[in-house]
Amino acid sequence: MLNICLILPLLSSTLNGFDSSMINNLQILPGWQEYFHKPQGMKLGLVNSAHDIGILSGTPFSPYVSDLLGRRATMFIGAVIMLAGVLTQASSTTLHVFLGARVIIGLGMAFSINAAPLLISELSYPTHRGKMTSLYNSLWYSGSVISAWICLGSYDDSGTSAWSWRVPSFVQAVIPVIQMVLIWFIPESPRFLMARGLESQAARVLAQYHAHGGDEHNPLVAFEMAQIRHALNLEREFASGKSYLRCFSTPGNRQRMFTIIWIAIFSQWSGNGLVSYYINTVLDGVGITQTRTKAAINGGLQIFNLASALVGMMVVDKLGRRKIFLISNIGMLIAFSMWTLTTALFNQSGNVVAAKATVPLIFIYYFFYDLTYTSMLVLYALEILPYNIRAKGFAIMNIVIYSTNAFNSLVNPVALHAIGWKSYLFYCGWLILELLFVMVYIVETRAGTLEETAALFDGVQVRRGIVERTDEVAMTLSRMPSCHRLQDNLEAVETESCGSRSHFESRSDECAVGFAI
Repeated sequence: MLNICLILPLLSSTLNGFDSSMINNLQILPGWQEYFHKPQGMKLGLVNSAHDIGILSGTPFSPYVSDLLGRRATMFIGAVIMLAGVLTQASSTTLHVFLGARVIIGLGMAFSINAAPLLISELSYPTHRGKMTSLYNSLWYSGSVISAWICLGSYDDSGTSAWSWRVPSFVQAVIPVIQMVLIWFIPESPRFLMARGLESQAARVLAQYHAHGGDEHNPLVAFEMAQIRHALNLEREFASGKSYLRCFSTPGNRQRMFTIIWIAIFSQWSGNGLVSYYINTVLDGVGITQTRTKAAINGGLQIFNLASALVGMMVVDKLGRRKIFLISNIGMLIAFSMWTLTTALFNQSGNVVAAKATVPLIFIYYFFYDLTYTSMLVLYALEILPYNIRAKGFAIMNIVIYSTNAFNSLVNPVALHAIGWKSYLFYCGWLILELLFVMVYIVETRAGTLEETAALFDGVQVRRGIVERTDEVAMTLSRMPSCHRLQDNLEAVETESCGSRSHFESRSDECAVGFAI
């Protein structure tokens, strides 16, 4: 039942993929090109970056809304704004209106993509959290697939008319409407509820979705409540304040943000932006010029990307995060170097065999990219961030992602036009730097609760203490009498027949020391 509820926030990633891929797909359609007079160069870059500008405008405020109003309310706000933008985009009559609509959609998306993964990560069953959070970002390509094939179908049906691009825009409104209607029927994040002092509501959510029979005294529920409660208390004690500076207030937090910022940059500056937003230009560069062929390659690539990301999701708990990072970055470096070589051979000597080899190399490159930077990017960031900075740290990651993406959107078309395949050489060098970073800074985070993995950056002694105290508290909770009652109070646990301070609470204090930031 819980995983069914999580489909709703998962749809935010599908919508993000649909919207992010929309411009790339529309560029292939002659109807869109003719209607807006074939934008090129900086103007085309602005069309591609307008969505990112909207996201960058809303992202600094989204974590405050998520922490103040809750994950569900933030998703609802995002859906309302996006629906307004989608309807404006579908009815655009000038390029300026189209650009404004893209900014509005991005603004709403900022709220949706901040709250949705937080809700998934904080609400998922403990043993499902890795796969569910990994599935979130993987589903980006489900939206990309839908967008690609709807645009192809629209082209086949409407040809060069304006409806060939208006129809996909109207389809984009479906997910915001679904989220607006159903969001209040799924549970709120128990970690948010406890942060707001609503312990009894958090206990009911955990009991209903994490325990059999809705038993609030189930050892797992009591254990999760203990971890969350005291992690929150000690986070308040050691890292006060609500500004973004809190993300950099301790050595552990600074190392977390250092890692998150760089993997966010890597997710956009690994060469993937060339195909994600300029596949039309890239395929032109290797002699593929027919509209339907381009659309079919793009649609097939999106299906392949989705399958590759799902492979990453399935092995994320088996291989571990660090090993997948290494496999991914080595594979990307080799595949992109070969892609650069084949493109150069075709442009320099007209080598047809090299041109034909480029398309499968693009697929191979994306397989390795999707293993990590699609399936694990959000998962890894949320695992290493403690609750008190999770929303803001994730917002910073999104700011970096969309800033670098906006830069790519503006620079790539200019570079491709000016120096062609030689612009690929930059990414070859950059991929070498990425691999070195991963080898040095990426740590393993699998097989732990959110509170445990969040403490990995706070020292060896803290990590050892977490394991020892967690085991001890788990044994204590399994023998805990059922007289304890959880109340809406973050500071104490009242009991009916036990003493004013329970053995459960004192043991939980010991366990929680390891979660201090």
